[in-house]
Amino acid sequence: MRSVFNFTIKQFMKQRMRSIRRFMEYPIDTQELVFKELIKASKDTEWGKKFGYEETINRQEFMQRVPVSGYEAFYPWIERSLKGEQNILWPSEIDWFSKSSGTTNAKSKFIPVSKESLDNCHYKGGMDLLSLYFENVPDSKLFQGKSLAVGGSCIENPFNKQSQIGDISAVIMANLPGWAQFARTPSIKTALMNEWEAKIDKLAEECLEENVTNLSGVPTWSVLLLEHILDKSGKETMLEIWPQFECFFHGAVAFHPYRSIFHKFFPSDQVNYMETYNASEGFFGVQDDLSRDDMLLLLDHGTYYEFIPMDEIDNEFPKTVLLDQVKENETYALVISTNSGLWRYNVGDVVRFTSLNPFRIKITGRTKHYINVFGEELMIENAEMAIAKACKETNAVLANFTAGPVYFNESNKGGHEWIIEFIIEPNDKHLFTCLLDQYLKELNSDYEAKRYKDMALILPKVHFVPEGTFYKWMKLKGKLGGQHKVPRLSNNRVYLEEVLTQCM
Repeated sequence: MRSVFNFTIKQFMKQRMRSIRRFMEYPIDTQELVFKELIKASKDTEWGKKFGYEETINRQEFMQRVPVSGYEAFYPWIERSLKGEQNILWPSEIDWFSKSSGTTNAKSKFIPVSKESLDNCHYKGGMDLLSLYFENVPDSKLFQGKSLAVGGSCIENPFNKQSQIGDISAVIMANLPGWAQFARTPSIKTALMNEWEAKIDKLAEECLEENVTNLSGVPTWSVLLLEHILDKSGKETMLEIWPQFECFFHGAVAFHPYRSIFHKFFPSDQVNYMETYNASEGFFGVQDDLSRDDMLLLLDHGTYYEFIPMDEIDNEFPKTVLLDQVKENETYALVISTNSGLWRYNVGDVVRFTSLNPFRIKITGRTKHYINVFGEELMIENAEMAIAKACKETNAVLANFTAGPVYFNESNKGGHEWIIEFIIEPNDKHLFTCLLDQYLKELNSDYEAKRYKDMALILPKVHFVPEGTFYKWMKLKGKLGGQHKVPRLSNNRVYLEEVLTQCM
């Protein structure tokens, strides 16, 4: 049975490599075809009728008729789908919604996931990931064992009991095709469990007995699982448990803070690490060359791309450029139209083109201040609102703040570190810290999930600094006055270290 599976999957991979080479050779034509297919499929939807999706519409007319939208502007349309209306944004039935961290107006975002998106975007992207991996590692024995995927869970849609909501990883697992089910562990029942402590124990129990050759997941949760497996087994390294392990497929957060930890789990230069860009909205990129640190932009996966130059990002009606207009080493905000019915949707990610032949990108950040080292996607809106509420509760008056990550290491879990300056300090500093944490959890579901019982993130560390600290720091940097501002959130520790070492 396994030999038949291996032969079949390798034939699929050969077909996909031909398709990958084709879109790499003809990227602009490929995107033109994707655009036409999306318009044709959606012309009779409510959205398509509103914006005149005739089959003759060209890309320039499309850009003139349809506004660029973020989640808040797009939500009224998504809300109707959440409540069970069909043929609103996409013609096929929408029975699944991917849940990701929220914005100013909502604790969570709900992204529609169509059957076409699952089949022709997420699963096709997964097949491309494997195809490119074998292209890089032709003597791989990946299929001699099992793939372990660390994902989330699904729940019944509270707006409509006929559909489901879950992390994109859980939505993908719940709908996996047969070939993918055959090659994976643990059981789907275990993979989709809700309660994390019970789930991680069951995951470890099932996977200890398997020959796991590869792991897929967000580094944050993967670290916790691997630590639990080692504790349960009494072994020193994961290679004692899975001697044929050869690759960790990772995404969602920057991997560099975790690399040294994974090397301790898998102390071998033969273990590979491969990055993916598989978001709630679609599968957009994959590392196609293990000697590089960028990703190939996936062009024939039902996603039509536009890009907002950074000097347009704050405009109410930003102008976009198309793939044939982007420049190498330039940074852009990503705008997508997809086979799940997202139209000129600003994902919120910022990418830089590292190559134009083929088109390769690196994710350089978000369009807003954020911390996303652990998959928590903490946005500036969440931080400012949480601090304001904590100040009100403790009779404090805020002057300034900045925050960044505390990375995992051998002895510590991850977390957030804050430097906060007050005009009037809180009457109870410990209470302020606890309230800050509480309100962040209330405002951001991903942060709340990572803080669950201190499993991935511990209570924030807060430095209460003297008044004038940030003024001193800005003066040292020559950034007093004008438009210069203290950076509120950062995905690295540069600002934290500068303030703590230069001004304390």
